[in-house]
Amino acid sequence: MEFIDTHTHLFSDKFEGENAEAVQRAIDSGVKKMFLPNIDWSSVEPMMELVNKFPEHCFPAIGLHPCDVDENYKEVLENMESLLKKNKFYAIGETGLDLYWDKTKLGLQIESLIIQIEWAKEYQLPIIIHARDSYDELFKVFDELNDDRLKGVFHCFTGSKEQADKIVAYGDFYLGIGGVLTYKNAGLDKTLENVNMEYLVLETDSPYLAPHPNRGKRNESSFLHYIATKLAIVKNVSIEEVSRITTENAHKLFNI
Repeated sequence: MEFIDTHTHLFSDKFEGENAEAVQRAIDSGVKKMFLPNIDWSSVEPMMELVNKFPEHCFPAIGLHPCDVDENYKEVLENMESLLKKNKFYAIGETGLDLYWDKTKLGLQIESLIIQIEWAKEYQLPIIIHARDSYDELFKVFDELNDDRLKGVFHCFTGSKEQADKIVAYGDFYLGIGGVLTYKNAGLDKTLENVNMEYLVLETDSPYLAPHPNRGKRNESSFLHYIATKLAIVKNVSIEEVSRITTENAHKLFNI
């Protein structure tokens, strides 16, 4: 069996210089491909260093995380687009909206998101959407801007069945399923019972949101099997079937 981690920040300084070791642990565990979404300008270099060390296993995405949007966001995006024009990236992101920490920057976050949506269309790349406490606001943006040139993933999906239906109705959009699925009282398992697996991809969002039994610890891509195992239980299928379907979905999403 092979798995794909569609969202992992193994370049993070939270790995304290053992980034390459974390990648190798993932490979050894059966996670053969890892997609690395960028978050800000300072993370571009460490992300690309890891990609260059593991070109057959690590695939970069470029974008500006909503929590890192400030008054200078246009300058950051200009620098990112200059790289986008010259280098191979597999997605735009992570971008999106986050109203958990700070609601005062919603306008700036939306402006940044719209620019990155236009990148996704222009460069024909999937978009990776961060959606914390912001599904309604995101839906307003996508209701206006979605068209047949746009595809992507709402990563770390923790929403309702109605929100899942809304996302997949956009067309070529997937739900990124991570460690929250394994949390006892999260309720995501009940939601996913009624969501077709053709819309699901696996992710860790490492170093965040470690799955049970490692909840509260630093997450990493080698923990993906805990999420896959739980999804197999929820969907009443074999782990091999989870591997097959989610891997196929990830290949379609990222065009690999």
